[in-house]
Amino acid sequence: MKVVFFGTPQFAVPTLEKLLNHSDFQVLGVVTQPDKRRERGNKMTPSPVKAIALTHHLPVWQPEKIKKDVETLTQLQQLNVDVFVVVAYGQILSKKILNMPKLGCINVHGSILPKYRGAAPIQWCLHDGEKETGITSMLMDVGMDTGAMLMKATTPINILDNSQILAERLAVIGADLLIETLLNLEGGEIEAIPQDHAQATYAPLIQKEDYNLDWSKSAFDLHNQIRGFYPNCTATFRNQSIKITATAPLHPVCVDELPPELQEIFHKIGEKTTVAGDPGEVVLITKGMGAIVQTGDGLLLLREVQLAGKRPQSGWDFVNGTRLTLTEMFG
Repeated sequence: MKVVFFGTPQFAVPTLEKLLNHSDFQVLGVVTQPDKRRERGNKMTPSPVKAIALTHHLPVWQPEKIKKDVETLTQLQQLNVDVFVVVAYGQILSKKILNMPKLGCINVHGSILPKYRGAAPIQWCLHDGEKETGITSMLMDVGMDTGAMLMKATTPINILDNSQILAERLAVIGADLLIETLLNLEGGEIEAIPQDHAQATYAPLIQKEDYNLDWSKSAFDLHNQIRGFYPNCTATFRNQSIKITATAPLHPVCVDELPPELQEIFHKIGEKTTVAGDPGEVVLITKGMGAIVQTGDGLLLLREVQLAGKRPQSGWDFVNGTRLTLTEMFG
């Protein structure tokens, strides 16, 4: 089966590698986003997908706007491929592009459709406290993740998973599901099932304000925001910005999901009936763990933080390094 692969971030790499290493598929080239300046050294850096393509000496197309790039579209049309595989490419494909391959364009999407259509399904499912997510392969149409579904695979979400951990797991699941989907599609052993649009939910691009922490929210909601939008959620501490990158909600709604050592902390706190404070206030410090902060509902253990200009550090190192004291406030 002749394939052109459309993808950009690390999430797409396992699927591309799976295709390249499978004898039933011939990858004729890769379409990815243009090189960008990255943080370290501000050098122009290729996307993770392009980096893999170059090691395999594949043709690479990087149009700024693929729908208007006549040269790229002409070359793709002339390849006469069986299928376009699309994984987190980052641009909308026109009807003309969708109609080029014999079997259509197959998308690997990081949610159980029709839930969490859009650009950031992994982040928003964590933000919303979902207990399960997965991968859907689908036939693309001109809508935003509205195409008919082909196959699905699910995975449970652990209470301490963040978006990076979950994305790595889903990327591997998606690679396997894509191979299975293409083989079944070629053999005529799969039926495309239309989505129930009435059940659709959306996962839009994350905005800067989504990273701001409001300590009047519940510990559970703050934890989900922090792990969903990892590693960018910010608060203030001693009048400076600080990133909160890992937490544990010490809250009855989810205590049974916590590891044993964190459940033990929760139950010990339960014996201290005097624990109370204003939202954002440090009410306890747990040796070897870190600061415990009062929220609008329940307590939040700060497991990892990052001071401005510093590397991430454990909650306990933060306590010692700043000589944190009880009643100090996070804004």
